[in-house]
Parts: sequence; structure tokens; C-alpha cells
Amino acid sequence: MVTIQPVILCGGSGTRLWPASRAKYPKQFMRLGNGKTLFGETLRRIDYLRNAKSPLVISNDDYRFYAGVALQNENKTGTIILEPVSRNTAPAIALAAFAALENGDELLLVLPADHQLEEPEIFYQAVEQARNVAESGYLVTFGIKPSAPETGYGYIQGGNPIENGVYHVAKFHEKPEKSQAEAMLGKGGYYWNSGIFLFKASVYLDELRNFTPDIYAAVKQSWDERTTDLTFLRPGQIFGSSPANSIDYAIMEHTTKAAMVPVDCGWSDLGSWEAFYEAAAKDDNENVCEGDVITENTSNCYLRSSGRLIAALDVQNLAVVETKDAILVTDRRKTQSVKNVVERLKLEKRTEFDTHLEVYRPWGSYETLALSDRFQVKRIVVNPGAENSLQLHYHRAEHWIVVSGTAQITVGKKVQLLKENESVYVPLGEEHRIKNPGTIPLVLIEVQSGSYVGEDDIVRLEDNYGRADMENEA
Repeated sequence: MVTIQPVILCGGSGTRLWPASRAKYPKQFMRLGNGKTLFGETLRRIDYLRNAKSPLVISNDDYRFYAGVALQNENKTGTIILEPVSRNTAPAIALAAFAALENGDELLLVLPADHQLEEPEIFYQAVEQARNVAESGYLVTFGIKPSAPETGYGYIQGGNPIENGVYHVAKFHEKPEKSQAEAMLGKGGYYWNSGIFLFKASVYLDELRNFTPDIYAAVKQSWDERTTDLTFLRPGQIFGSSPANSIDYAIMEHTTKAAMVPVDCGWSDLGSWEAFYEAAAKDDNENVCEGDVITENTSNCYLRSSGRLIAALDVQNLAVVETKDAILVTDRRKTQSVKNVVERLKLEKRTEFDTHLEVYRPWGSYETLALSDRFQVKRIVVNPGAENSLQLHYHRAEHWIVVSGTAQITVGKKVQLLKENESVYVPLGEEHRIKNPGTIPLVLIEVQSGSYVGEDDIVRLEDNYGRADMENEA
């Protein structure tokens, strides 16, 4: 039996799920109502595959530490490959295929990191059903049995059977108008395009070379020029010369080897707040309430609070999503348009476009509690055994107060231990570092004061995480 190499695509930004999803903190890492993440759920999903290896994760610089921490949290090993730039799914999967060929010609099971499966055991059965056909040289995709005339998904038209439960692909269809989607469902034989695939690495690369040789050449050279950075693999910068193209456009719409396994496993790509509403349990008034929410004479609403109280009175069909620095209010049935707000935020260069007030780092996290022209207050959490970079600032001084845990503090040439309720002052221009020597998280309050308190006022002198000086992160 050929080994399955899971490949998790982890580069999407999820702009339609703003304000919970941000450019530097996309939906696959968002905490769901159950406290879990979609990326974590995808990692757990591969545990039940027969004869499967540790995953290959295709990500990028912005998400590399989120992906690494998620692997640790799930007690999993895996290889994280960092795209130099985003070039869509066809080049990303090619990186995984070249990596897999280092260990033999394995079956790649390509899994987007941001999908939900309500009945994963049915999906596992579909993978087993597809295995023989994939081993024989087909590029297998999984078509989702449609439950509604959805216009946000592409469709696959099934063709003649190859073997029991596996079919040729007759045609791929773009996202349809509502009338077209209704006609497809009425006719039957059409399925949602899940973006999940199973095929041999060599077959994928052969078809990529046949139909898009420019992508093949750029990715192959990039893979040959790869370097290792800590636990990450970095393909060469020539990757950026590859055309940006999806696997559907680059290969699946052209190949004669496309096959499909229909599956009805409660799949959703959770690409909008409406999709979150549809996938969640409802109360007696058809509301979905997550977090601190109260309602009165309210129905058919999606109400999500990350901390502050949402009180909804005498309203219907709304989506309200609260985060610490932004609130979205929109017609629940028009949440696909959230991406328009995100584009505006990007053009206006607002921080709400790409980051949250709480920011994760390889050593822990920090959260902005207060910010003004000449001061900033943060809550800093340092994981056990971790430390931030040895650094200095040209425009600000800092005070640190230990809330819980023990801190090993370096200021200039002096190293000292601070316990709860003890504090230290870091003068402007003095090199400094925080380390947690304990076994519980270290929590501090940091008060910055000076002429400029931006995150780019960091001169990194020494770092354990392979970050370049131009990266504006503590």
C-alpha cells in the first residue's frame, strides 16, 4: 500500500471573516466557539488515515510560528515549508510534491487548513475509496453533495464511472448564478468543488510540467535552492517568478486523468459569517450566539462576542461580530461583502486590516491594553522556557511589572530575577531581554513611554528564532 503524505495548505487570509480573521492572523488560526481552531482540527483529522505520515504544511512567513505552535499543541511532528511569496495552490502543491519525492512516490492528500467536516469518518471512507484509482495514476478530487444552490462554490460535473463510487470528471464549473445553481441541483450529478485532492506526487508533477511548464520550472528550481531556517524549509526566491494559478486552472480543467469521489460529510469551507451561521446550532429563535450575548425579540441572527457584551434587541437577520478593536454589523445574508470593508482598511493602512490587539510570537504573546501618542501599555505572556530577542529601542523607555510567574530580566549587563509584584525600568537605548525560567507562563505589564512607541522601533541584537532585523516583532 502506497503511503499517504498529508499536505495542509495554510496560506489563505480569510478576508470575508473580518474582524476575527486578519491578514496576519487568518481564519485557520481563529479560535472557534469550542475553543479549537480549524488548523488544529485539520491536524487531528489526519490521525485517522491509514498508512499516513506526518504532515507537510505549506505556509508563509507571517504564519510560520502560528503553524509551528499549533503542531506543538497537537503533539505532532511535521515539516513546514514557507512560500517566499503566495502563488496560489498549483505552485504550493508542487512544493509538497517535490518534498514527497525525496522519500519515494507517495500519495499526496491535499487538505486546505480552513475547512470543517461534521462527519469526518465518512470522509475517511471516501479517501479509502479513492486510493486505488489514485495509485493507478488518476488525480482524484472529492465532490461534496450539495445541500443548496450555493453560489459561493465552484461545481464539478460527474462523468462515467471508473470503478464503484469513483467517476471521471466531465467538467468543472465556475461559481454560478443562483438560477444556474438551481438548474444544476435539479438535473443532478453536480457537486461542490471541495479543493481536497488525492494523487501521486509524480503524476501531479508530470501533469504540471505538461500543462504549465513555467510553474513547474520555477518551483523545481526553487525547491533545489531550498535552505533550512530553524525547523522551517525555505524554497529559493525564484519561486516568486512562478505564475500564480490554482490547481483547477493549471491542471484539473485540462487533464484527462481527473477523477472524482462524491462525498456527503457535512463539509463547509466556512468562508463567510453566513457559513458559520449555517454550520452552528441555533436557539429557539434561530439565533447563533457565541460568547457574552443576550437577545430580546431577536431572530435569525449570528452574534459573536470575543469579550464584550452584545445586547441585540428587536432585530432580525443580522451578523454582529465583536473583537477588542472592531465590531462588524451587517445583513447576515450579505456577509460575502465583508471583503469590501477589508479592502478599504487596507487602502487606508489601518492596523485593523492585518493585526489584532493580541499578537502571537514564537515566545508567547502580547496584547495592547492602551495606546496614545507618547505611551503604550501591553500585557505580555512569555511561555515556559522561552525568551524574546535581545533588543533595544531608540525612541522609548519601558517599565516591566511581573503579574505572575518568575522573570529573568536582562538590562544592560545586569541579569536579575523578578517575582510577582516586582518591577524594573529599562532606559531608552539600553539593551534588554525577558526570559521565563519557570514552568508556568510568565505574565507582565509593560508600560512604554517616549516620543515614538511603534513596533518598528526595535533593534534586534540577538534572537533564537531566526528573525531578520527588518521584521518588526519583539
